[in-house]
Amino acid sequence: MASRPASRRSDLRGAARLATDATTGLADLVEAMHERIARLPGREPAAVPGRTSGITGLVYKNVRGVARVVGGSIDALLGLLGPALGADRDPPSRPNAKREALVAALNGVLGDYLAATDNPLATPMALRRDGHALELEREALARRLPDAGGRLLVLAHGLCMGDLQWLRKGHDHGAALGRDLGYTPVYLQYNSGCHISLNGRAFARALERLIAQWPQPLERLAILGHSMGGLVARSALHWARLEGHRWPARLDDLVFLGTPHHGSPLERAGHWADVVLEATPYAAPFARLGKVRSAGITDLRHGNLVDEDWVGRDRFARRADDRQHLPLPDDVRCYAVAASLAAKGSPARRLGDGLVPLASALGRHRDPARALRFARDRQWVGYEMGHLDLLNHADVYARLRQWLA
Repeated sequence: MASRPASRRSDLRGAARLATDATTGLADLVEAMHERIARLPGREPAAVPGRTSGITGLVYKNVRGVARVVGGSIDALLGLLGPALGADRDPPSRPNAKREALVAALNGVLGDYLAATDNPLATPMALRRDGHALELEREALARRLPDAGGRLLVLAHGLCMGDLQWLRKGHDHGAALGRDLGYTPVYLQYNSGCHISLNGRAFARALERLIAQWPQPLERLAILGHSMGGLVARSALHWARLEGHRWPARLDDLVFLGTPHHGSPLERAGHWADVVLEATPYAAPFARLGKVRSAGITDLRHGNLVDEDWVGRDRFARRADDRQHLPLPDDVRCYAVAASLAAKGSPARRLGDGLVPLASALGRHRDPARALRFARDRQWVGYEMGHLDLLNHADVYARLRQWLA
């Protein structure tokens, strides 16, 4: 029971510091992005545009309330934030999924700032299972993962999301592949507001430790990355080879779900394209970001993977795509799943899933030297589905099961 008050104090300290620095506009941005992405195509819009309901709406309302507090005490902050964070309702053995979703969204938008200021709300990188970090030591892994076998699947989430959000509408690709194909799923948690290359390097080192301490002989290793998680995985492979890690030689399969390999126009448009962004339902909240966009988000402009793509540069400056090109590894089976909100024969299908264009998700580029060469039988497009549908759509899972069988 001792961990619960400590966790609550940490939340409150982080929220208090964020409230001191934040504005109501930031809370509006995060909530609008949450509401737009969570809303499925064809579903009725929120009662108030850009506003969420239920416990999520309460959280954002309280964040805006805290931003307006002048000279308030920590007791006032506790009264505002305690119910929203829900620290008193969930037993310590079960993570608070609502709180983790909010913190993941904040990290996606402000994560680099949270990390730079040592804010307790900054998400630490960890390999997790059931919402708890794994101790990367052989005996500890054997105790925590009694189902551990020779097939290991590591799942990396996307921007503004967390490891618990692989579970969507009762389906989790990792758990399903464990049930049907005997994989042991392990989930990466990371701060998606930090630079992709920094997350990639840390992920590479965590994987090296995990593989070295895995309690069973390893027969097959697969990585499944959704959205930004796929870029983090590609970056990790780059750093692992530079640092001489052993796990790349054990990697068999690398699967990308809606990964913006060549970036997303939502970030490339920047703050000077508000009108265009507002016309796109999923994109509208990003029109408010301006120069508040996190390092992770600006990396999505072209799909930056290495330090050289951003060190010493103004990350908000408009410039051509001059990032370092990293081809797909020749010795790993690489697969790409893309989605389109449009029907299969529609001219609009190329616009993609609402966040990632079809060509970017499939690695295609107008410069052949920059194209990622996925084999034809290792590409698949799902139509009339959005970016988040990739996490739970039955057709997507059927394709994963076929590829990883």
